[in-house]
Amino acid sequence: MPSPYVRFDNTLALALEGYAWLPNRLRRGGADVLATRLLGQRAVALHGPEAARFFYDERHIRRHGAIPGPVQSTLFGHGAVHGLDGEAHRVRKALFVALLMDGSIEDLVRRVASAWDAAARDWAARGPLVLFDEVSRVLTRGVGDWVGLPLRDDDVPALAADLVAMVDGFATGGPRHWRARRARTRREDWLAGLVEGVRRGEAAVPAGSAVRAVAEHRDADGSTLDPCTAAVELLNIVRPTVAVSWFVAFTGHALHRWPEHRDRLRSGDGAFAEAYAHEVRRFYPFAPFVGGQAVADLRWGGMGIPAGALVLLDLYGQNHDPRVWPEPYRFRPDRFLDRPIGEFELVPQGGGDPRTGHRCPGEMITVALLRDLVVRLARLDYDLPPQDLGISLRRIPTRPRSGVVLDVRATA
Repeated sequence: MPSPYVRFDNTLALALEGYAWLPNRLRRGGADVLATRLLGQRAVALHGPEAARFFYDERHIRRHGAIPGPVQSTLFGHGAVHGLDGEAHRVRKALFVALLMDGSIEDLVRRVASAWDAAARDWAARGPLVLFDEVSRVLTRGVGDWVGLPLRDDDVPALAADLVAMVDGFATGGPRHWRARRARTRREDWLAGLVEGVRRGEAAVPAGSAVRAVAEHRDADGSTLDPCTAAVELLNIVRPTVAVSWFVAFTGHALHRWPEHRDRLRSGDGAFAEAYAHEVRRFYPFAPFVGGQAVADLRWGGMGIPAGALVLLDLYGQNHDPRVWPEPYRFRPDRFLDRPIGEFELVPQGGGDPRTGHRCPGEMITVALLRDLVVRLARLDYDLPPQDLGISLRRIPTRPRSGVVLDVRATA
């Protein structure tokens, strides 16, 4: 990599520019690859579907050791599946595939829908409410039941707040970051104790539940997970589900800006609801990029990548690339009705095969939940009082500033 001319670390620029940092530099460079420096490391940034294919090939890029400590301490947890490679990753990933992808998603959607309906019955009597906050509690209630967590109703708000904090603080310093660390420590301690109780036969959890599956899982070396790692992996089922709150808040924003789609969603058109869910995930910002380390001296797009260099894959920029998505800054759900989605094209949650690679295994859950909740939100009768619906691209992860305040009308 021609690193001598990359003198300045771009960590501060990333903090100041947010989602625009990498796409802007790639655009100015006029190529799909650039050399940079981030977090004190030499780095190469890649863009586009072929770059995603290259990035998710384990012969090129490894994740072990590449996830920054602050991200592990907030978002993923130390020892999580995201930082494994090879056989260790495949065996651990199989646990998630069995839990998240093979037949049980419909049950999760039903539980979340039931929690939504129970909450919505009270919304009209409460006056203005924040959609983001309400949905985080709905999702926590639903996924908690589905996973097998022993939750009382009055446990849900605090758990939802901690799960939101873990996501909200992963890409920043200051108060949000330390709030996320405290939330993770608190919930890892709780879940580690639950796993130990299950193993001793002292904690009753449903047969076939995720809690029991994680407690009994054996890794590639044949050993069970230590209680702390088991807690981390349980949070890696629950936390991403509650992170769907971001997409539901973005849906509230989209329904306000483009109300012409509401009637079609209300009709229950399943294909359109799924297309709408995909367009929300493509159009709105979530993760700006993902990173890994080069396993050897490599070359891509005419640039050398030295072994051990940090390699970044541009997610936000690719989801708004006109070469992949015509008119990318138009919110147009119909684009997903007439085209198949390639594994390396729509990448808000990574690329590749979620069953075997590093693409988020919870992506199918995200789509299934969002497909259901966009319809429920479209059918809800509400007004939007005056509020700040701005979405800052400097804040990672961002969301509408107000959280989308709704004043729900009573139904006859």
